[in-house]
Amino acid sequence: MAYERMRDMREDNDLTQKKIAEYLMCDQSLYSKYERGEREIPLSLLIKLADYYDVSLDYLVGRTDVKKPYLKEK
Repeated sequence: MAYERMRDMREDNDLTQKKIAEYLMCDQSLYSKYERGEREIPLSLLIKLADYYDVSLDYLVGRTDVKKPYLKEK
């Protein structure tokens, strides 16, 4: 599930929920609910997180175990 990967990515990078919430411009308590799966995270925020961690959106939401993001076409 996306929320499990979100937590794992944050912890692997030694970041706090507060730090990520600030990046996403939301309240820490709301971000905590996203990580626990209590609230569905909007797609726009998932995209921001994938960019922040430099992983593919598919990886972040658990559709693949390949972290590398796709090449962006210009």
